Amino acid sequence: MNEAASTLEGWYALHDFRSINWAAWKAADDEERAVALDELQEFWKEWKDVEDSSKGSTVVYTVVGQKADIVMMHLRETLEDLKAVENAFNKTMFAQYTTKSYSYVSVVELSNYLGKEGEDPMQNPEIVARLKPVLPQRQYICFYPMNKKRELADNWYMLSMDERRSMMRSHGMIGRSYAGKVKQIITGSVGFDDWEWGVTLFADDALQFKKLVYEMRFDEVSARYGEFGSFYVGSLLNESSLEDMLKL
Repeated sequence: MNEAASTLEGWYALHDFRSINWAAWKAADDEERAVALDELQEFWKEWKDVEDSSKGSTVVYTVVGQKADIVMMHLRETLEDLKAVENAFNKTMFAQYTTKSYSYVSVVELSNYLGKEGEDPMQNPEIVARLKPVLPQRQYICFYPMNKKRELADNWYMLSMDERRSMMRSHGMIGRSYAGKVKQIITGSVGFDDWEWGVTLFADDALQFKKLVYEMRFDEVSARYGEFGSFYVGSLLNESSLEDMLKL
């Protein structure tokens, strides 16, 4: 049996994708829409309080295209906390005007491929910050799930630790070349969802997503062993821009 990569886990993650039922929203009267928006604003304040108390983080983005209209990405300390956030939103009046498009459950993950021998990672403030990040308020988001192949000669899990570590080091160098342009958060989902990892990218220039992912496709880790799910891309929402989006 090959040596498995050991991992460090941080906050649990929920990507909650919703589509807005525009026909129902238009059919609601002004008072109903106002109550729904006021209730949503209160939730936004609660999410901000959680972030200020260092117990999680939340961002909300539009989604461009027909896959969904909005995505709420929540990071929380436990799965129970994630479920509580989801349930609380489902009970809001605004949720009555949405349908569930897609969701993804995972946990912020760092592997030992790039770790240093003899180092206690949890004593490193930079690593702790990566495991329990404050989600950036960048203008754009890109999310996609991915797997490593398990096919005949192209089976990632049959490679030795040294081979995997060498390739991941090369792969990581590409990501680091985009430092300052793209913020990347990797979440592990083995045993949690249909794919093995979720990748969430944040940037102020959406074109950087294309450049980064395209460049990585030529690296052996992706070119030979990577499998990718659907991509979701969108723009940052705040309280005021959400109201503008929902105005009739």
